Amino acid sequence: MGVTQILPQNPLFRIVEIFESLQGEGYNTGMPAVFIRLGKCNLACSWCDTDYLTFEMMSLNEILGRLKKHTARNIIITGGEPTIQPHLAVLLDALKAEGYYLCMESNGLNPAPPQIDFVAVSPKACYAAKYEKNCIAAADEVRIVADGDVTGFCRLMEDKIRAKHFYLSPCEQNGEMNIYETIRQIGVLNSRPNAAVHWQLSIQTHKLAGIE
Repeated sequence: MGVTQILPQNPLFRIVEIFESLQGEGYNTGMPAVFIRLGKCNLACSWCDTDYLTFEMMSLNEILGRLKKHTARNIIITGGEPTIQPHLAVLLDALKAEGYYLCMESNGLNPAPPQIDFVAVSPKACYAAKYEKNCIAAADEVRIVADGDVTGFCRLMEDKIRAKHFYLSPCEQNGEMNIYETIRQIGVLNSRPNAAVHWQLSIQTHKLAGIE
């Protein structure tokens, strides 16, 4: 007989920030949403723009109370990496019970929880060896950062992940975005004869608009 796991009723979560804004990239650009940014990550990309190691512990009830101060009914669970968060299912179940539409942004190394309505994954080419061994099988969108020549990695992700939308995003370092190199690689990918996937450009428009 298996051991029944008893989950805490009001668990604590690693919260970097909770804020309301517009989705700035990908298929849902412009969508009003409340972002729940969770702490810690299972990768360490040199160009990451998120301080995911600075967080506070916040209880489920505190999170739900914070959300009531916002008007958006879409939630974007992001990080860091959400799928490594302890008791994530408890948080997602509570949000679904409140009637929120749930989106998740993940690096795609782990499966998406079933409570998520829209899955956006951003596989990292600098960790290509990890993705060759294991990665998510399906998502709504794939967004890859062009932190070098990533065309080979993009082809690998086409084979591994079933998705409706595929995007290439510029890599921002020291305030500079490599937009030319990014669109050049999009052209290379889309000019392949009988390419099964059409790649599009995704820019962090929230930074251009001066919003969080």
